[in-house]
Amino acid sequence: MTISSSPPPIRSGEDELHESYAELFHDAPCGYLTTTADGVITRVNRTLATWTGLAEDELIGTAFVDLLTTAGQLFYESRFATVLRLSGEVREVALSMRCADLRDLPVLINAVIVPAHGERSEEIRIAVFDATERQDYERQLLVARRQAEASEARVRVLQDASSAFGLAMSVQELGEALITAARTGLLAASAAVLLPGERDGRDLIVDGVQMDPLISAGLMDLAMQAIEGDEVVTVASLDQAATIRPDLDVALQEQRLAALSIAPLRGDSGAHGVIVCFFGRDQVFDDDTRDIHAALARQASQVLRRVRLQEELAHRALHDQLTGLANRKLLEIRLEEALAGARRDARPLSIVFIDLDGFKAVNDALGHRVGDEVLVEVTERLRGAARASDPVARYGGDEFVVVCENADAEAAGIIAERFRHEVGRPLTSVPPSYGVAASVGVATWAPDDTADVPEPERLIRLADEAMYASKRGGRDRVTSVTV
Repeated sequence: MTISSSPPPIRSGEDELHESYAELFHDAPCGYLTTTADGVITRVNRTLATWTGLAEDELIGTAFVDLLTTAGQLFYESRFATVLRLSGEVREVALSMRCADLRDLPVLINAVIVPAHGERSEEIRIAVFDATERQDYERQLLVARRQAEASEARVRVLQDASSAFGLAMSVQELGEALITAARTGLLAASAAVLLPGERDGRDLIVDGVQMDPLISAGLMDLAMQAIEGDEVVTVASLDQAATIRPDLDVALQEQRLAALSIAPLRGDSGAHGVIVCFFGRDQVFDDDTRDIHAALARQASQVLRRVRLQEELAHRALHDQLTGLANRKLLEIRLEEALAGARRDARPLSIVFIDLDGFKAVNDALGHRVGDEVLVEVTERLRGAARASDPVARYGGDEFVVVCENADAEAAGIIAERFRHEVGRPLTSVPPSYGVAASVGVATWAPDDTADVPEPERLIRLADEAMYASKRGGRDRVTSVTV
């Protein structure tokens, strides 16, 4: 028996080429589709169908614009289609497609218009590239760029602050420079520096805010928290302020403020104070903001030590270390200023020279330590008896000088008697048997149109001579002369 079979069909080279192109079309590493002139899909490859999660027959007959997200559709209709029609092509247009699972797929689009030819109508050929990784990469680059810009801004703020701090020659100048740096670097609406000082235990350097209501509402408690914790303390909103202190939100709101941050100013020996930044709106205090605030405070703290040392040295150069009174050099400076003012305003000026009677006996019998205690106690009495505008100076040893502006001979005599009375009261630093009194001399100058301004040394000498006249007259009395 003879078995026969049909020979396999003969494939032409054209068929094989067609299949090869079809495979290349469907399995290309990018999405590929064609649309009519008005954007209806006529062909689509498997790659794009796989990416979108839609079957090929679902895609064919669909308008390409309907595959895009809302934002993509707006851009397609307002920009993409117009440029494509005018230029005949578009390249690397970033859009987003909406997939079957409602996931957005970032893509890059290349499109070209193929004109009608013969029986073939005009069509648009579109290549679609998955831009997910590129978008992630660009997002990472953007984040890195922003971080670099923020870091550069922080460095610039700190460099500018460092330069400004370095020029400060006083606590006031440093505080003003710190406030400027805080407002610039942290975009604060206003700021304040609180330092240990004479005013209720603190000095205030303030710009653009009234501190008393805020201090009454508990700001100092937050400042102490920052100092004790060595950290930046923040209040991000009025709601948070209300939970911290019942009146703090009201005090902030009255000054159109909504948030604040506090950084401690610290030194080797402990806290110097705080820098407070105020903001007009709710704030998000991220790590960068806290770092800048803390860094500014650290820089200022280092400079503050230097400025305080300079001020201390300057103070010692012009003040008596035991009593804290002006020394002879500062007395001469203030007396020159007072004489110039008296000449300008045609007002009398008096010098009161005080020497302690009985002080040598205290020093010799009870020792220099007790003698120093007497000088300190007498200093406090003289300060209390002097007018607020009259500087008291320790001239040397147990001698004191007081400059009394706008005081004629009669007024100066009354002031001098007050000094004599205060010194003569029993001292707490010595036994009652050691009495200390004051011999006082007063020299008064009343300027007129023809009088020359006396030299400070001459006025002091005349007051000194009047004081010795009191001693010769029996001590514990006042002698006055007129220039």
